[in-house]
Amino acid sequence: MRISNFFSSYHGLPRSVFILFIARVIHSIGSFVYPFLTMLLTIKLGYREEIAGYYVTGVVIAGSIGLIMGGKLADRFGRKKIFLVLSFISATIFIACAFVKNPEAIPWLLIVSNLFLGGVLPTINAMLADLTSADKRKAAFSLIYLGTNIGVAVGPLIAGFLFNDHTKLLFLIDAATTYISLILVFFLVKETIPTKEKIFEVSKSDNKFEKPEQGNIFIILFKRPIFLIFAFISLIYTFIYSQNYFSVPIYLNEIFFEKGPKVYGTLMSVNAIVVILLTIFLINLMKNTKPIINIAFAGVLYAIGFGVFFLVSNKFFLIGLTIIWTLGEIIQTINTNVYVAENSPITHRARFSSVVSFITELGFIISPIIMGYFIKHLGISNIWLLVIVVSISAAFLMYVLYLIDSNRNNKNKKAESI
Repeated sequence: MRISNFFSSYHGLPRSVFILFIARVIHSIGSFVYPFLTMLLTIKLGYREEIAGYYVTGVVIAGSIGLIMGGKLADRFGRKKIFLVLSFISATIFIACAFVKNPEAIPWLLIVSNLFLGGVLPTINAMLADLTSADKRKAAFSLIYLGTNIGVAVGPLIAGFLFNDHTKLLFLIDAATTYISLILVFFLVKETIPTKEKIFEVSKSDNKFEKPEQGNIFIILFKRPIFLIFAFISLIYTFIYSQNYFSVPIYLNEIFFEKGPKVYGTLMSVNAIVVILLTIFLINLMKNTKPIINIAFAGVLYAIGFGVFFLVSNKFFLIGLTIIWTLGEIIQTINTNVYVAENSPITHRARFSSVVSFITELGFIISPIIMGYFIKHLGISNIWLLVIVVSISAAFLMYVLYLIDSNRNNKNKKAESI
């Protein structure tokens, strides 16, 4: 395959999408704090694993509330405005964390910061949906995802070396890169919220899923039961994926001791490098496959990549498992965003994104509590069989949803042809 053909998926994307890509790269290079949150709480601040689990849950809950807030504000006032305001507040709180005199205040400041940071996600997703047509959305979402991981390939590796002796820099660099990314968006990205003319145009199109809607977001959602079921199955996927942020670092601390943070940073960099090298390949490979089918396969990859951890204590084998679950992450993340964008009314894009993200974030909320309990009573090595069972179950449910959705669409086509 020629290189030009390999990158052809990204040809024709709007300039603003590439600016958002650059902004995500810069922001993600400095994303030091939240990936290392569990280690920060347990190693630097001295909290027990179960207490750390409650704080991590608090951070995730705040981010989930921020999702709803950001989606509502973005649909009402504009994607760009809300992106800039929420990013600025979140970064400023990070600076406060670097200089606070009472270390016990840091977890609470991080909870507040994530309240605002959580609202940024639906603004970005809505901007991408606004900027692209249906045939370019998978490419646009994959490009932003790729940008995030280009930064993450560098960020955690640096953070792993700064963690023990220069903790304050983790907060300051994270804040600085956020400021730089929002400056880029401020000057180079125009507001994308749909105009009345665009909304009218979509209302006359054949795309029934993106046609404008009026009324309460929850009433609209309940008229789309397949969409809601999809969101709740995706919750199970986030439960599995969150082991990367809670159970995995605890496991690495147990088997590598003081070297745990560096090993974890290495695995996170491997994760990001795999995303960089293979995202474009996977986009081309799965472009003709239904998003739900792709996500079902991602569940199988999670079962292998996370579930086999209990058999492995060798760093190089852990790298191999990281590669496997990363493939699942790539497939799940991109196809989930595409599915949501393709099934959201043009008038409610940010809110649909925020509500679905809120539901799926529940997986991150309950995972630290459940896994913290399991680790306390059964030990870290015994939780991975549970991960296998949950992963396979999620994959099966997603495939069943695909069958139900396909059957419904076939009936609708027959009814329209009569």
